[in-house]
Amino acid sequence: MALWSPRMQRFLLNNNNLNNFNFKKTNNNNNSSNSNIIMRNWSRQSSFRCCSAIAIDAPSSLSDGLASGIRWGSAKLQGAREEMEDDAVILANNNDLDGFHFAAVFDGHAGFSSVHFLREELYKECVKALQGGLLLSKKVTEIEKALQEAFISADAKLLNWLEMSGKDDESGATATTMFVGDDMLFISHVGDSCAVLSKSGKPEVLTNSHRPYGRHKVSLQEIKRVREAGGWIVDGRICGDISISRAFGDMRFKTKKTEMLEKGVEEGRWTQKFISRVRFSGDLVIATPDIYHVTMGPDAEFVLLATDGLWDYINSSDAVNFVRNQLREHGDVQVASEALAQMALDQYSQDNVTIVIADLGRTDWQKIAIQKQNYVYELIQAFATIGIVSFGIWMSSTASF
Repeated sequence: MALWSPRMQRFLLNNNNLNNFNFKKTNNNNNSSNSNIIMRNWSRQSSFRCCSAIAIDAPSSLSDGLASGIRWGSAKLQGAREEMEDDAVILANNNDLDGFHFAAVFDGHAGFSSVHFLREELYKECVKALQGGLLLSKKVTEIEKALQEAFISADAKLLNWLEMSGKDDESGATATTMFVGDDMLFISHVGDSCAVLSKSGKPEVLTNSHRPYGRHKVSLQEIKRVREAGGWIVDGRICGDISISRAFGDMRFKTKKTEMLEKGVEEGRWTQKFISRVRFSGDLVIATPDIYHVTMGPDAEFVLLATDGLWDYINSSDAVNFVRNQLREHGDVQVASEALAQMALDQYSQDNVTIVIADLGRTDWQKIAIQKQNYVYELIQAFATIGIVSFGIWMSSTASF
């Protein structure tokens, strides 16, 4: 969710909400022959809405071929949000992509419209761009170009669809997708979700968040791009509004920038004199994806896609260890997905959480030792965090006098 920062989410934390949460598990679909499976399973519990995806079953024994041995799991949980704007898609054993599998997580903001459009259309654009056996050709440069064109085309169609709807729809969405088959993995990424590959228990973070704040190299590049396009950043938000710099939709930062300025004057956010000096030379928010290609070896265990509702509260190492322990204990990828999503809420995540896990079928989980938690380290880390926060509050109060 791009409209609330993690810091504000923690500040607004209400522990009573978590006490009302009841997790409802969705039964797996055992028809492994299904070629197209899109999650649409919704239930409502108390003030929270819980969604759990259908797991795509594969043979439980190890497989020589990666694509044929993948087991899937997915889960969606609503945090302390008024609406559930996340979604996920898994398309397995699909003939459209020469045996490759597709999965994606979407994180919407300012409404669900953009996610609703993308969960159907983004895959279609990717398939169209990758026709002619391009994935099997292993021509990485051409594949990357095709995926970039697919994302940009999907965004253009989304913007037109939002315009034609006749509504003042300001919704947008991030998307992180993967194509996996044999020993190849392609990640296409727009926004602040994340993809992680577990290699013998070691997390390999495959994506960088597109956020207009921070000192990370990617963040600095995003800040520069936004400013060169004529935008400005206030408190880590483009035009004081949105905290991500790449997303689908968000018309006010693309095709309706002038209207956005005029609305800001009406709302008293800035003056007419201010906007008279603004000169836009490009879109402030873009849907051009970063493409990551990974050649996977025998140490590749699983791929984890998740929205920022997970990563803002649980680091990649802890997430990988948790999933490995789950698979070692019971081997059920769907249960592991649901448990990881629940753990994010237990860690006081106030955002919606959506997760997709692809167990690549190369690991005999019964032979993997369970990773034990280092409670002493976690206790020291907790006290250090409390100390830093307390010092920051003291400094803020001192500066105010």
